[in-house]
Amino acid sequence: MREAVTLTRFDRYLARLIALPLLSTLVIAAMLLLLDKMLRLFDFVVNEGGPISVVWRLLGNSFPEYLGLGIPVGLLIGILLAFRKLAMSSELDAMRAVGISYVRMLRVPYAYAAALSALTIIIVGFIQPVTRYAYEGLEFELRSGALGASIKVGEFVTVAEGTTLRVEESRDSGADLRGIFLNTRGADGRSATAAAESGTFLSTDDPNIILLRLREGTLVHDSPDQPEPRVLSFENYDLAVPLPQIDVFRERGSQGDDAELTIAELYRNIGSPGDLTAKIEREIQANFHRRLVQIVVPFLIPLLAISLAVPPKRSGSALGVFAALIILVVYNEISESAERSGAAGEVPIVFSQWAAFAGFAALCVWFFYVLAFRPAGQPIGMLETTAAKAARPLRAALRLLRRRRREPGSAAEAEAEA
Repeated sequence: MREAVTLTRFDRYLARLIALPLLSTLVIAAMLLLLDKMLRLFDFVVNEGGPISVVWRLLGNSFPEYLGLGIPVGLLIGILLAFRKLAMSSELDAMRAVGISYVRMLRVPYAYAAALSALTIIIVGFIQPVTRYAYEGLEFELRSGALGASIKVGEFVTVAEGTTLRVEESRDSGADLRGIFLNTRGADGRSATAAAESGTFLSTDDPNIILLRLREGTLVHDSPDQPEPRVLSFENYDLAVPLPQIDVFRERGSQGDDAELTIAELYRNIGSPGDLTAKIEREIQANFHRRLVQIVVPFLIPLLAISLAVPPKRSGSALGVFAALIILVVYNEISESAERSGAAGEVPIVFSQWAAFAGFAALCVWFFYVLAFRPAGQPIGMLETTAAKAARPLRAALRLLRRRRREPGSAAEAEAEA
């Protein structure tokens, strides 16, 4: 009974050790990626003349994509740092001494892996496609002016076809415009030019028409059938401004963008391709298998993390942390390249994804087998030995270079220096 209680306390203790670095890594990674993209989005929105508030909507739609990328890294860092702390403080040796095996220690990491795998299904399988489509829709509306392009103060702005506006000053977030110049020109050659001290935009019942109410100004009408322009002074004058025709954004996944389809929709399209071309069908299958691999990858990460978290005795080397991150990043790049190769028809689609996954799984299982079942087995020790052998030629070259620098030069060089 006491052993069961001890193991339960151990599980809770290990869960707390993993939770903090895992959550911290997820938040920091997502925030760093969002900050990098936020600068580009601000520049894009300002250049397109859109409202700044759309930046936050674009970032919100980008967050699920970055969260999906951060889940494997967060799980890896959380387990790595937790077990490294146990090893460096000799707690791991004490646990091993009372009979807790490395296989038993996998219980909590695999509970995290299962939870994050389920979260990956929700994010990668269903949320990311919808938010990606929403992101593309916001970009389309921003470029087409459907979000309401801002009027730049002091510049001539085309607010509609044949209508040019210039504003000297804007107050109350655009509700009060000062120093207005407006020129409209129709297809029949008629034109109207107005200069007013102030004005404001008002909505109308017609969604395609916006009303510009001008105050204290002069209006000049001109047309080909009038010998002279007509000049009018006014205190208040309402001018209807037609809005430009805005195209309707496409339907989700209508242009063969498989990244906008949920994993269930991808599966249905694989089962009944219908009128899909061979190229689009390959892209859908490659994307489907890529998402399946992303869902099962968290179950391999505990094996890799624990294996490379435990340093050799009397060594505080952090090589395992860097090696684990490099292995995960390299595998992710290989998986993405395999998806592109499968979609292009260069290799079989199933083989392109699952062969890379099988190689990654074999490496993780081998590392854990060496740590858990080989006497004094140390995957990090193997890596350190390999790195030392690879670095020998470099160290020899550096020593030779330093030796040559210490040697005195020739007599001619000495005379030249003198």
